[in-house]
Amino acid sequence: MIEVAIVEDDRSLREGLAELISGEPEMRCRLRYGSVEAALADRPTAPPQVILLDIHLPGMLGSEGVAKLCARYPSVAVLMLTVYEEQDKVFESICNGASGYLLKKTPPAKLVEAIRDAHAGGSPISPEIARKVVTLFRQVRPVPTETALTPQELRLLALLADGHSYLSAAGQLDITINTVRNHVRSIYEKLHVHSKSEAVAKALKQGLLR
Repeated sequence: MIEVAIVEDDRSLREGLAELISGEPEMRCRLRYGSVEAALADRPTAPPQVILLDIHLPGMLGSEGVAKLCARYPSVAVLMLTVYEEQDKVFESICNGASGYLLKKTPPAKLVEAIRDAHAGGSPISPEIARKVVTLFRQVRPVPTETALTPQELRLLALLADGHSYLSAAGQLDITINTVRNHVRSIYEKLHVHSKSEAVAKALKQGLLR
């Protein structure tokens, strides 16, 4: 079972999402919170594997809380949810460890697919936001630096930056998903990072991706 948690202050939306998720045979959503503080205060017996986190919350904003949630649950994938395509919050959330970024208007089927994707190691991002993310990181990146990444690793990073999952990236590069995982491990070691979002953020800021 994929354990999903929701941090959303709008109760009707929170319960609606929980019902949608729990209707999937391989998912359950028993952890539901109205704030980051409430989520951090809880001690669930089964930790979440995917967290849907609203970016605008009372108290601590989701864009700030994502780092604390990732520290509490190191293997969790956090998907940010927002109504707006805010560049500054997108930047902050991804740098703080978010695995993906979705608009709240995302159709239910796509949202469920994004949860599966994030749980499998992907980085689902709404297309409207993906374009803004790449544009924003390219605007702030410094002069390119030397890197030991291979051309194949750079191509893979570019695909991850565009929101591809491991499976779709494998198809694009005509390699197996195990080869993708091996490349990702190599990228982590070379860039001294611990997650895909960190790798993409660091590569973009260093000018390794164009």
